[in-house]
Amino acid sequence: MATRKTNVKASVKNSAAGAAKSPVKRAIVKPATKSAAKSGAGRGAKASVKSAAKRGAKPVAKHGVEQILAIDVGGTGLKAAIIDAHGKMLTDRLRVATPHPCTPEQLVDTLVQLVQPLLAEHPPTRISIGFPGVVRNNRVLTAPHFGNEGWHDIPLAESLATRLGGLPVRMINDAEVQGFAVIEGHGIEFVLTLGTGAGTALFRDGELMPHLELAHHPVSKNRAYDEYIGDAARMKAGNKRWNRRVEKVIGILASLVNYDKLWIGGGNAARLTFKLPDNVAVVSNDAGIEGGAKLWHPRSLRETRQLPEATQRTGVFK
Repeated sequence: MATRKTNVKASVKNSAAGAAKSPVKRAIVKPATKSAAKSGAGRGAKASVKSAAKRGAKPVAKHGVEQILAIDVGGTGLKAAIIDAHGKMLTDRLRVATPHPCTPEQLVDTLVQLVQPLLAEHPPTRISIGFPGVVRNNRVLTAPHFGNEGWHDIPLAESLATRLGGLPVRMINDAEVQGFAVIEGHGIEFVLTLGTGAGTALFRDGELMPHLELAHHPVSKNRAYDEYIGDAARMKAGNKRWNRRVEKVIGILASLVNYDKLWIGGGNAARLTFKLPDNVAVVSNDAGIEGGAKLWHPRSLRETRQLPEATQRTGVFK
């Protein structure tokens, strides 16, 4: 899979110009209400993906190309696009603000409305979701950016897939999805995302390791990574002080993980101004969408427990 990797200097220098020249279109969509989603958006989504079902068949990708609806759930924004099996975007990336407060029902309603133009343009054959919290077996166990209350053991993936016509769906942590788009598959690779909070993911020789929510680990004066280098902390402390904090965290992670490579993503990665170590690189924020293709590579996801037959060494994998 092709990855988009940039160095920090280029990211900072070209951030304004890149935003102006970017081909990505951002959809302006108001969060859907339950009633609106049920009356229009929900039925429209099912109609889009069930056109083939009327003939007794599942949706078929155009020109034989796998079409995956990739969704990146963030504490600030929700993003979606249609990608192929290699992570290449087949549509523009659409984005809307994350509703606040946000219940599981509100999130599903908003996502259903967000993806309508994508379903009409390229009917997907499956769905991939990156979620900012602990995810196991396609269920949300924690959602720190949404308040956690009402978010324990929530079958979010199934709820969304049902609204979109019953497509196959897989969901893991959003930093892990981003990692799948950028890792090289050799040695210990660690992913740190800098956005609303701080996301982390760990890979060994290209295989996803069990998820550790390091963002909740105390790092300074009883503050966890989220409170120390998250976006709210950056705005309060200022970019200069925030950069010093991120530099400190990189040193801590180097000692804690002993990674061979550290990949830094997320919307605030472009705000880094200090010189990074040789084994640290900044990557495109689009990786949160592109990595969704790898959720359908069974061996890569062995440790997510979404495919127990892989962990149990039974079954045949292509």
